[in-house]
Amino acid sequence: MSSFVLVPGAGGIGAIWNRLVLRLERDGHRAIAVDLPADDERFGLRDYAERVLAVMPDDAVLVAQSLAGFTAALVCEKKKPRALVFLNAMIPIPGEKLGDWSKHTNAPKHEKMDLEKLFLNGIPREMWPPAREQTMRVFGDVADFRAWPDVPMHVIAGKDDRFYPLDFQKRVARERLSLEVREVPGGHLCMISNPDELADALEAISENA
Repeated sequence: MSSFVLVPGAGGIGAIWNRLVLRLERDGHRAIAVDLPADDERFGLRDYAERVLAVMPDDAVLVAQSLAGFTAALVCEKKKPRALVFLNAMIPIPGEKLGDWSKHTNAPKHEKMDLEKLFLNGIPREMWPPAREQTMRVFGDVADFRAWPDVPMHVIAGKDDRFYPLDFQKRVARERLSLEVREVPGGHLCMISNPDELADALEAISENA
């Protein structure tokens, strides 16, 4: 049995992991979906990291989705996971401000933040997660960490991600971590549209960690 700690990106909605949690628990694993106060200006990246640390067991596989790549950096400074998985994630470098990441990586620009087109593709309407606004405060926060931990690290990307397209994620993974991407079906929220395939990938990572 493995423990997985699942950290959401912008909006901080832990419920995006519900279908994946069910599958992992069915297979006998422990899966902890973290919910973050992303709509509250009082809280920043370090607060998010503390929320994760408060529930993170020893020897857990830490899974960081999208913006949570920055949260993971601060978590790993205080507690080393068994393995670290970036899922359609913003992968920071030490000292990088979250608000500078898109410019530094030359991320795709989207004229309109169309949730249905960019995030919910492939997800039936009845499965759409609740909406929660992400405060702008965190975009001034810095990934104040020295280096990534000496643990197995993996990058998983949805083949149909429209927000961070696959080719872009592959380039960032190579440039920043010298890693290749493991592809899974689905878009930016593939944990909703394709939980079984994502669970297979996470279980394989855990078995080899």
